[in-house]
Amino acid sequence: MTFASVFKPVYYFRKKMPLLSFILFRVITMAVILFVLGFAVFGLMELAPGDILDRLAMQQLFAGQDGASRVSQEADEAFRAEQIAARREALGLDKPFYVQYLRWLSQVIVHHDLGVSLISRAPVLFLLGTRIANSLLLNLISLVLITAASFALGVWFAGKAGTWIDLGGAFLALALHAVPGILLLILLQLFAAVTGFFPVTAYPPFPFAEAPLKFTLSYAHHCFLPLLAAFLGGIGGTIRMIRSTMLDQLGQPYITAVRSRGVPEQRILFAHAFRNTLNPYITGSANLLAGLFSGSLVLEIIFAYPGVGRLMYEAVSQEDINLVLANLMFISFLVLLGMVISDILLAFVDPRIRYGSAEG
Repeated sequence: MTFASVFKPVYYFRKKMPLLSFILFRVITMAVILFVLGFAVFGLMELAPGDILDRLAMQQLFAGQDGASRVSQEADEAFRAEQIAARREALGLDKPFYVQYLRWLSQVIVHHDLGVSLISRAPVLFLLGTRIANSLLLNLISLVLITAASFALGVWFAGKAGTWIDLGGAFLALALHAVPGILLLILLQLFAAVTGFFPVTAYPPFPFAEAPLKFTLSYAHHCFLPLLAAFLGGIGGTIRMIRSTMLDQLGQPYITAVRSRGVPEQRILFAHAFRNTLNPYITGSANLLAGLFSGSLVLEIIFAYPGVGRLMYEAVSQEDINLVLANLMFISFLVLLGMVISDILLAFVDPRIRYGSAEG
């Protein structure tokens, strides 16, 4: 059996079903990346000094030092060391990190169980479930607003190329793209604290089920400044990309040919040049989504927003490995899923991509 004969069915499948093979290859790539990422996280957490049990033991030690004799302290420390060793063995923390990771991975795949938090002892899936919807809602609203405004302004600036409107728009987009996101968040937080026009926290103090309409209005009021920060932080680079792509398309020979036939400029912009800006935007939207999720970590901490990013920060600071890994894998899965969806959409928009990948 030769190497070519083993992979012959694969080549035949890619030739007969290029789009399906393209999608399957992207999904398999995503699974491999998630596996390697989880392995790296376990390895990095292993390099940190001590673990969560050592941290809890030190807290108990300092708490029990007042008014205790030296003999009783030594007895307590010996007893505590035995408890920690037994607890570490029960949790599997005495095993090498790769054994812990493979055990966790098999538990997730076979039993669909992400384990329990080592701090609160609550199921990790329950802790994530209370935060997932909040982070998804905040980031998807930001993505929709950035996409709509970027296309509208990018096409408009490209249509005004060389005028003062285009120069002003290009300067504004560059300035917004250059402003550090954390600085913008801090300034908006100070604005809310000084003026009192907006709450300093980004989430209503009552649940949705209590009063849905009131919650929606309150949510919009609380999240206005965080959404504004995410919007201003992401729109600058997107406008510049769409504007440059539109200008490149407007300089192509086919646009000149269309203009020579007397087609109105608005029709040229939206019916011809605009369609060819979709490819780079679809590719860049995955990076934009990744930037929103990574930036929401700082946003959720500064504005006390109950999302996955804030939960991730708390888990890392407490060295809660199960919660850290579940958070990181979830965020990475969303980002990679966005990239896979963008690749699939790109293959639908431009058939050359899927057929090129199948032949290459």
